[in-house]
Parts: sequence; structure tokens; C-alpha cells
Amino acid sequence: MLVITRREGEEVIIGDPASPLGVVRVAVIKGDRVRLAFEFPREVAVHRREVAEQIVADEDAPSVAGQIRPASEG
Repeated sequence: MLVITRREGEEVIIGDPASPLGVVRVAVIKGDRVRLAFEFPREVAVHRREVAEQIVADEDAPSVAGQIRPASEG
């Protein structure tokens, strides 16, 4: 893991500096909260960890449609 110290308004460039994949900027620091701004192309998914974990869990869960069977007639 790389740990970088940045002040409000400072940025971290992701990827090749000549053609970066994206930029992460420290937008606001207020008390113990830090607001980050992410600038990436739309095709690059950016998620908070808890959202990413839920996406993975949903992909691993069996499909509800695969469990539904038609009612037997009779």
C-alpha cells in the first residue's frame, strides 16, 4: 500500500503522468472528515469499499429467477 500525504486542494495522478488514467483530489478537510474528488473516464468504475463488496456479494448470490419453478397443475 502506498500512503501519500496531501493537503486540501492537492492531487494524486493515477497512471502515466503524460496520459493519466485519473486524478484524485483532496477537495475538503473538515474535522475528521476528508472529501475526495475522483476524475476518471466514465468507463472506469469507482466505488466505496462497502458498495464494491455488495456488488461482489450480489454477483456471487444465486439468481432468484433460477430458483422459481412454475406451479404444478392438477
